[in-house]
Amino acid sequence: MHLAYPAVLAVLLFSVGVYGVLARRNVILVLMSVELMLNAVNLNLVAFDVWLRDTLHAGQALTLFTITIAAAEIGLGLAVVLLVYRTRRTAAVDEVTALGDRHEADDRPAGTEKEQAAA
Repeated sequence: MHLAYPAVLAVLLFSVGVYGVLARRNVILVLMSVELMLNAVNLNLVAFDVWLRDTLHAGQALTLFTITIAAAEIGLGLAVVLLVYRTRRTAAVDEVTALGDRHEADDRPAGTEKEQAAA
């Protein structure tokens, strides 16, 4: 197998993933783009393992670890996204800037209700 074909495909996948992370505003699409980048890395690991004819198949073993970590990352990432969506009612990256508690009282103007009623 020629090494250039999977390497070029991996570069294209990684480039699309980087574009998705930088250009998308939806958190779910950002997570999908990160998975695309991890799959590009996995493709490179397997391609170089086959090209080097490694008897231990270290590239393929490392790929299995990467897939496991990616699955855990997606599970935790989706849990965080669902929690943020339940509290903020948005999945946009731009609108979720701080992860501190935000109450409706923070949105009211300064001063008490009595001061505003007297004015």
